Amino acid sequence: MKPTVEQLEAFFDFCVRTSNLFRDITLVRFDERSNRIVILIGESIQIEILSNGEKIIE
Repeated sequence: MKPTVEQLEAFFDFCVRTSNLFRDITLVRFDERSNRIVILIGESIQIEILSNGEKIIE
């Protein structure tokens, strides 16, 4: 399974915004079981991008 176009657009936009704030992206992973892109920023901020491009910030 591959990420959707909506996920990739949301991922790119989020990475650009994160880098503009001078924050380090520690980990990026595509979870094939849940079809989500998971991003870890620093040690405490986790973002999940759903297949429709919606972001969940934890």
